[in-house]
Amino acid sequence: MRSAELIEQITQTMRLLTESADELRDLDQVLGDGDLGITISAGANAVAAAMGDVSPASSPSDITKACARAFANANPSTMAALVAGGLLAGTKVWAGKDEVDLADAVEFIRAAAASISYRGKSQVGDKTILDAMVPAVDALEAHGDDPDPLGHAIAASARAVVETRTLQSRKGRASWLQDRSIGLQDPGATAFLRALEAWRDAASGERGPQGAL
Repeated sequence: MRSAELIEQITQTMRLLTESADELRDLDQVLGDGDLGITISAGANAVAAAMGDVSPASSPSDITKACARAFANANPSTMAALVAGGLLAGTKVWAGKDEVDLADAVEFIRAAAASISYRGKSQVGDKTILDAMVPAVDALEAHGDDPDPLGHAIAASARAVVETRTLQSRKGRASWLQDRSIGLQDPGATAFLRALEAWRDAASGERGPQGAL
């Protein structure tokens, strides 16, 4: 994927992602502080707007750097800072590339997940966005030679999101609920799943099925 196509793909993905704001708000009101819907919608709108100012001659890493800045500046939430940090980590692994492919996407997501893990002092099993990110990127890499690797990644992410309901939240405000968090679906993991689905739908021009709730 070259820069002009990447800009358009990101723009359309962000516009679709804003449609999940109410769902994410509702999940976060039960398990968090209720601001995730605003964080995602404000961040996605800011990124989409920023893409309008990015030159198609920009490198993929410059494009994702602009995404990170826009998302971070859209609101001051912890999730925004974690996502922006993850995007910047991914940006570094794309340095010097004129175009990106599936292997580059895998490398980007792994770098982003590592950044979120480090900055958020979290790991898979803590009931966070990582519980959806890591299974998704593992599936993306494992099925790289299949006709639809993204479909495998979305399916893995959706399964992981459902499984977060059985976990106890160990990070952030959700951890205050202790064992009362068991049975509730993690909002951050759900947000990552919705982002993957929005990417798929932006690429196809059609709305596909959504996983989990």
